[in-house]
Amino acid sequence: MSIVKDFPKNIEMEDLMYRLYVLEKIESGESDVRKGRTLSHKEVWKKLSSKWQK
Repeated sequence: MSIVKDFPKNIEMEDLMYRLYVLEKIESGESDVRKGRTLSHKEVWKKLSSKWQK
């Protein structure tokens, strides 16, 4: 796997797991964008405002 080749040779298991987790989340977000599953800035503010004002 080319991603793992880019990691330092002396990486701790916890750091490795965190980096893989972050890379998976980035890929998930990019997939959502490609599929059009996004919200505008205005829509996000509206949802957050209504959630926190209850």
